[in-house]
Amino acid sequence: MARVEAECYEQFVPRGGFVSRKGEPAESWLGVISGIVKINNFSPTGKSVTFTGVPAGSWFGEGTLLKDELRKYDCMALRDSRIAHMPISTFRWLLETSLPFTRFLLMQLNERLGQFIGLVENDRLLDPDTRVARCLASLFNSQLYPGIEKLVQISQEEVGLLSGASRQRANQALQLLEKEGLLRVDYGGIRILDLEGLRHFEA
Repeated sequence: MARVEAECYEQFVPRGGFVSRKGEPAESWLGVISGIVKINNFSPTGKSVTFTGVPAGSWFGEGTLLKDELRKYDCMALRDSRIAHMPISTFRWLLETSLPFTRFLLMQLNERLGQFIGLVENDRLLDPDTRVARCLASLFNSQLYPGIEKLVQISQEEVGLLSGASRQRANQALQLLEKEGLLRVDYGGIRILDLEGLRHFEA
């Protein structure tokens, strides 16, 4: 723990700024101390594709470190964010010497795989209302996002970016989900009232 605390460092990334860019060398494992980060890519025509959002209390980017490759996606701050960096040397040292850390990474990768399978399914099979519901529910994963609370500090624009919908369409979906009693749109965020209902909602 002393070595980790001594070698990790913090970075402030303003809203819209890059935490890391596609094609960069992966030099650290990334954690979100505060704020929220989206993982996305751009097509050759400039279309943005968002894979997931990473809220405070979460780590990401371990796959790139394990494969020792360049970043394959952009990571951008959806709001002012504080980012923790664990240098790759520290990451590898923990991987080689700490069984609990290795077990944590194994669970992290398994949960991430399940999350992305669900995202592909949602994108291909579900309507926008259901995609918004599943997008919000996916933020409540105790393994990937242990720090998140029932009040998600996320804007309607950010919900749209994460669910692949316009801000207006995301707003319509949130109104429908609010009428269904699954959530409440509060000042500064969205309060989840029925998490299981969101996970199983179908329009």
